[in-house]
Amino acid sequence: MSQAYVHGYDARENERLQDQAGTLVDLLHSDTSYPSGSVVLEAGCGVGAQTVTLAQRSLGARFTSIDVSANSVAQAKRTVEAAGLTNVQFQQADIFALPFAPESFDHVFVCFVLEHLSRPVEALATLNSVLRPGGTMTVIEGDHGSTYFHPDSNAARMAIQCQVELQRLGGGNALIGRQLYPLMVEAGLEAVRVSPRMVYVDSSKPAFVDGFTRKTFTAMIEGVRESAIEAGLTSPEAFDAGVRDLHRTAEVDGVFCYTFFKGVGEKSREKIRKSFR
Repeated sequence: MSQAYVHGYDARENERLQDQAGTLVDLLHSDTSYPSGSVVLEAGCGVGAQTVTLAQRSLGARFTSIDVSANSVAQAKRTVEAAGLTNVQFQQADIFALPFAPESFDHVFVCFVLEHLSRPVEALATLNSVLRPGGTMTVIEGDHGSTYFHPDSNAARMAIQCQVELQRLGGGNALIGRQLYPLMVEAGLEAVRVSPRMVYVDSSKPAFVDGFTRKTFTAMIEGVRESAIEAGLTSPEAFDAGVRDLHRTAEVDGVFCYTFFKGVGEKSREKIRKSFR
């Protein structure tokens, strides 16, 4: 994966990813579990924010979690060990050059990875090649264009657009969630089904106000401040005004909405059918 990770790898980003994972567990993962004995590839595990949930929900499955960043793999391993989990092994690897034989895994899981890649279909097709016939691939992505909030703010929307543009300049796509279905179909997956997972936040949900509005989404936008200014996408004053308005949506009369998209597809069983002819 040659694209730069627009959010960076510092401790603050690590904390943001953990906050995001903790807040979104039920919304994104309540319907993801794997049978005992399954062999599962988690592609692009990052710092292990999703790995812990996956492994805890499928204790009988065996996970191989990979990431292109050695530092992220090391952090993910520490995170999983701290959780007392023993059904995960880690390996540094590139999605575009997988060190696995064809049809090595029963299932593949990919979360918040495609948005950082300039060749998402190629990535999915490569991952499909290591799936066994009849196996499933689960893909989860966000879409920054799905963000809306009250009070509305042009400044806040412009700050969000800075992050979208930075990701585009880096070869990624922060609006990729809406494209999951056609991307998965083009990659050769069958029986693809995509469901939107909307995060709706108001002050009756204080855990989401803090965990998502403040510590996940707004923290992510805050994190690109210097890069956006250096790229000439905004001024310090304009960007800071936008961030203030995003924080404003976390107040008692504020509302914040964002949609993730979860796709599940299957590896063709055609080769199995042919073998019985």
